[in-house]
Amino acid sequence: MGDTRIRSVAMVALTALALTGCGTTGGSRGGLASSSKANSSTLYISALQGGIVSRSGVKLSNSERQRALEAEYRALEAAPGGQPVAWQGGDVSGQVVAAAPYQVGQQNCRQYTHKLVDNGKQIETRGAACRNSDGTWTPLT
Repeated sequence: MGDTRIRSVAMVALTALALTGCGTTGGSRGGLASSSKANSSTLYISALQGGIVSRSGVKLSNSERQRALEAEYRALEAAPGGQPVAWQGGDVSGQVVAAAPYQVGQQNCRQYTHKLVDNGKQIETRGAACRNSDGTWTPLT
């Protein structure tokens, strides 16, 4: 009986240790608090690692890429589920729509869609991201 209990405790400890590397907490804001300063922060934008807009195949200028990534961040961080966050560039425009948040461990995650219009052609990319304790969002790939 003692040997079985030791194995059980060891298994629980190993499982807990393994899961601690899976994510960080969503913090008290729960991933939906808004912060106007955070929206323009390069830290938050760079954490998106190019966002799902980078998978669209659309050539964007630097300013268009910045606007697209800011829209992705705002949709993930503050927009209610289903509410579009639009952006406009020179030749390309788009909108990002995040679904309702869901929990993965201690993290808030959201699926989202980025619809682009490039010279009249519509392109849609989909993805998901999870919120880190520092307020950044990490894409799931």
